Amino acid sequence: MALGNHLSLRTMNPGRILSSKDYYIRAVVVVAFLVLTVAALSIPLPLRAGTQQPALTKDEQAVVDQLKKLRSLPDDVRARTTRQLANDIRKLPMTVNKFQLATALANLSTEGDFGHDALQEVATTLADALREQPLPMNGDQPAFPYIELATLARYEHVEVSLDNPQYTAAVARLAADDEARQHAGFTLTDLQGKSWSLQELRGNVVLVNFWATWCQPCRKEMPDLDALYKRFKGQGFIVLGISDEEAAKVNQLLSERNVTYPILLDPGRKVNEAFRIEGIPKSFVYDRKGKLVAQAVDMRTQKQFLELLAQAGLH
Repeated sequence: MALGNHLSLRTMNPGRILSSKDYYIRAVVVVAFLVLTVAALSIPLPLRAGTQQPALTKDEQAVVDQLKKLRSLPDDVRARTTRQLANDIRKLPMTVNKFQLATALANLSTEGDFGHDALQEVATTLADALREQPLPMNGDQPAFPYIELATLARYEHVEVSLDNPQYTAAVARLAADDEARQHAGFTLTDLQGKSWSLQELRGNVVLVNFWATWCQPCRKEMPDLDALYKRFKGQGFIVLGISDEEAAKVNQLLSERNVTYPILLDPGRKVNEAFRIEGIPKSFVYDRKGKLVAQAVDMRTQKQFLELLAQAGLH
């Protein structure tokens, strides 16, 4: 789940209401990571009481500099760089900076298709950092890095070995979120005033995509979503884009790009909350019987979307 998506809401990542993740952002965006904040890469992590953010070492600063440039790299170069950064972070001495860097890389590593090997290296690095220096709970919830690691394991199918009750709790939380999404429904209105109900679309393959105008990975995947919509709509395929922003802001963006699938508005964020959306873009695929059969926790390429649709029987 990329940082561009997971920085929250009507604050630094202007898109949503304050959540527990925003608590982390406010608590931990400190001087050492100011440069990441400016680059939309701030990391929502808690520090132990009384812990001060150590200054970046030369090696840590080198990692920060490369993280800032990741989104500008071609995909093949970005994949190689991601693997190398995972190894570089793993070799760093254990400090607060180390697991923040590991979490930042994990957050960025799912913005597209950079290969299973790269994701495995990223997950191994984050697990190692959390094993070296476990984090405190965020109230009664696991700290964000444990959720990030559990997300990689559940949705990107990497191997994770971490004997920690917070990680176990994070795995359970993701399972509960998916159960809620299976039963979540909605009726929303699109930009033309037409009403759409998820329940009434049974018989179709439906892809529900949560996005926002400010989200760079969201904008990047829109052409692929639109191409797939045009390709398969004759076979009963529907894409529903859901934004919690004002119609004027959404229309302004859409005036600059040709998107033909319906865009629905969720101004009160009730549907976002029902689907437990804490980071975007996020996509859910329902088969013709209305069963949730696949989901994406971040930006997907057209090839990756095709793999999701195949799980709903659409080829």
